[in-house]
Amino acid sequence: MYTAISTKLINIAAAALTGAVLLFGPDNGVAHAANQIVARISLSKQTMQVMVDGRPTFAWKVSTGAKGHVTPTGSFKPTRMHQMWYSRKYDNAPMPHSVFFKGGYAVHATNFVKRLGQPASHGCVRLHPVDAADFYQLVETFGPANTRIVIVK
Repeated sequence: MYTAISTKLINIAAAALTGAVLLFGPDNGVAHAANQIVARISLSKQTMQVMVDGRPTFAWKVSTGAKGHVTPTGSFKPTRMHQMWYSRKYDNAPMPHSVFFKGGYAVHATNFVKRLGQPASHGCVRLHPVDAADFYQLVETFGPANTRIVIVK
């Protein structure tokens, strides 16, 4: 358990430091492009791999659209973010740490963690609450303009 926590903190710190160096430059004061965050979601594997500047940083189980509910495929930029959102379409269902990427579709936390790794949502990409908070923080730190959400079959 401590190893997982330590590794996670190291990954977050390394990603943040790398982003700061790329954004502000090592010593010359000239701004450079910030890190690119790519979240690649595999519908067939029900996983999400997060890469920072091309390096795998996180790998998480997800739940995407259950039978009859489509999760859109393609490449998207985050359109808006909310620490807490309540679904207007599904009885005010809570959607903590929401990163919206297409209309009402978002990457967000779920309390139904036993269903992670299998399709279970109405089309959103669900994550464990800790993982969703980490992803939200990464997107907030590096910016939606530097984030891409890629969903593949």
